[in-house]
Amino acid sequence: MPALLSALLLFLFPLSANQDAVQLASRLEARYRGATTLQATFFERYSENGRVLRSEAGTAYFRRPGKMRWEYELPEKDLFLVDGKTAWFYVPADHTVTRAPAKQSEDLRTPLALLAGRMKISRLCERVELAEGEKPLGQGNAVLRCKPRGQKQDAASGVENVLGVSSGDAVLFEVARDTGELARLIVRQAGGIEVEFRFENWRFDPALPDAMFRFQPPAGVAIVTGELPDGKPQGN
Repeated sequence: MPALLSALLLFLFPLSANQDAVQLASRLEARYRGATTLQATFFERYSENGRVLRSEAGTAYFRRPGKMRWEYELPEKDLFLVDGKTAWFYVPADHTVTRAPAKQSEDLRTPLALLAGRMKISRLCERVELAEGEKPLGQGNAVLRCKPRGQKQDAASGVENVLGVSSGDAVLFEVARDTGELARLIVRQAGGIEVEFRFENWRFDPALPDAMFRFQPPAGVAIVTGELPDGKPQGN
């Protein structure tokens, strides 16, 4: 099976001459593809022009098909939830809930929906290569650079809207070479904007009830329909 995955990735990424990157992408896909549920602790950091404006931490949960739950604990309790159709962002301190169709969300957490789906990097990346200039955080890890698929190439399928990144963004995956586990995701956008997610303590197939991925707005909470906050300090 690993050999087949590598062959498929070579076909999907013909412009990438880096066999090591192809094999590592294959290992990443294989690591997560078989799990029905996933759980990990995360650290999220939002920066502009190298200046950190906000850092947050909590626990993320994933459930196939296409469901996510991000429980923010620090610096305050927030909830970002995708139930498969709708994305919700709940700020208890503000007594507000923002909702948007998941397929229209441009939230920078949505590339991680790959973990709750079919885990095909080709849905996000036109090609992958080793990011030689990027230093991994973990010993034995490597960093992959993903060239996101452009809007013109994928307009019919809506891939770009689903994944919340554009062809002009830089997407980096830090992956453990021995296990294929995802250690870090970085999305860099125009204007010096960077959002980084670090992951630890991955659990595969934990017992997560489906009710965890359904959201019922509490009584008295204002519901706003529109685009969700994307990690900027104003909202999250």
